[in-house]
Amino acid sequence: MRLFVALDFPDAVKEALLNLRAEIPTARWSNRAQLHLTLFFIGETERVQDVKTALETVKAPPFTLALSGVGRFPKGDHQPPAVLWAGVENPPALRVLHEQVSGVLTDLGYEADRRPFNPHITLARLKASRPLSEADAFLKMHHDFRAGPVELVEFVLFSSELSPQGARYRREAVYPLTLG
Repeated sequence: MRLFVALDFPDAVKEALLNLRAEIPTARWSNRAQLHLTLFFIGETERVQDVKTALETVKAPPFTLALSGVGRFPKGDHQPPAVLWAGVENPPALRVLHEQVSGVLTDLGYEADRRPFNPHITLARLKASRPLSEADAFLKMHHDFRAGPVELVEFVLFSSELSPQGARYRREAVYPLTLG
């Protein structure tokens, strides 16, 4: 089973994200069910129960999160963009949650992303052949995007099934964020 751990958002936040869609002919925009903030990508595993049990040990408080701005990956000025994303304000509680989730999963032997944690919500994937001007126009038009704040009280273990129409996600387990 292909798994990842993420924060899910209420419909009002997802609606604000969906409203960012722009006319970029070759963009594959994320649908409502695909809008999330990945904390840890596990990948293919048969150790689903071990993952679920490990995530039960994560103790992090609920927190407020606001979405802020848009960007692209890769970030280089001369590289064609592959992903358009919405950013988030990065409160300390989000970093604590990310560190705890990463810690319990790396203890199980899963490899953490080597890149620094850059919390974001993927809005669209672009074909590499698209001109920079399309992405730049999108970024300019939505540079002041804001949504939330929203109180986050849980994180989710999702499974992912890939298809030609895009990934389909299913909630496998939900974990409360608690103070104690």
